[in-house]
Amino acid sequence: MSAVVDTPLQTLNFLRHWPLAALLLIAFVGVPAFAPVYVLEAILLPFLALALAGVGLNLLTGYGGQVSLGSAAFMAVGAFAAYNLQLRLGLPLPATILLAALITAAIGLVFGLPSLRLRGFYLAVSTLAAQFFVQWALTKFGWFSNDSPSGVISAPGLSLLGHSLDSTTARYLLSLSLVTLITLGVWAFTHGPLGNDLIAIRDNETAARIIGVPVLKTKLVAFAISSAIIGVAGFLWAFTYLRTIEPAGFDLDRSFDVLFIIIIGGLATLRGAFLGAGLIVVFPLLLSRLSATAFGGIIDSGMLELVQRIILGTLIIAFLIAEPNGLAAILTRLKRRFARSP
Repeated sequence: MSAVVDTPLQTLNFLRHWPLAALLLIAFVGVPAFAPVYVLEAILLPFLALALAGVGLNLLTGYGGQVSLGSAAFMAVGAFAAYNLQLRLGLPLPATILLAALITAAIGLVFGLPSLRLRGFYLAVSTLAAQFFVQWALTKFGWFSNDSPSGVISAPGLSLLGHSLDSTTARYLLSLSLVTLITLGVWAFTHGPLGNDLIAIRDNETAARIIGVPVLKTKLVAFAISSAIIGVAGFLWAFTYLRTIEPAGFDLDRSFDVLFIIIIGGLATLRGAFLGAGLIVVFPLLLSRLSATAFGGIIDSGMLELVQRIILGTLIIAFLIAEPNGLAAILTRLKRRFARSP
């Protein structure tokens, strides 16, 4: 599958363009001041968590060409690691997030080892095994959930330097800050030497070996960094959005959601993760409102979810056929068209 890769010059021009600075200013200042609580809780918090998961998976799959179906497993590891670090060690929030990311990176390294010999469909199956194994372990061993009878636990309160972060606005600003910093870090990585090696492996692994690219090291680094980022996304999903932690919240459907995000948004472009996450989060809400308006709420939630899946599947097929580079490519074409217009 082809992908749109931002060149350093294009990305620098995009980052230096004033609309992005204005967007960040609105996100950090305007949204907390004027957005209703519903918008923060139901749209922006899940959007930020899923967008970060998309950034992590896009690093591995879009830039590295390593297919993974275990994103939700690494989200679960990050969430449960953060919970146990706070519960059992009482670590401050920055240390909790950092160690949870490192633990998830270590798990990602373990499940990334098959990538040294497997590719494509076979690698996807091995990462699918990670999804089932992690969910089984979290369900089987009650220690991870502090022996909760139902396996569902409430996320501990968030605080930083003695200040509570449990309000909706504080949780939004925490999520936005983490997503912004990590996305900038991923941009720097993809436009550095290791990022170039990763793209070379994706394009032609044999040629990459011939020119001296350390293929094994680069693949494992990609799995570790991707898993760490997705682990932080799992922390945001559980601690800032759902406010509960349970293995069922990180099932295979969640892995497919993250995969759909990068397919619809666009592989090998950071913008794609945000565009795809926006569609995945907003579309069910729009469909629910449309159903309530047009049919008076007579369609039950199960049927509505089935319709949502059918439409999303149709959209994915349409993108794969008509525009395999996703929404990011469409946005790029629109920008060029407007730039040429008088």
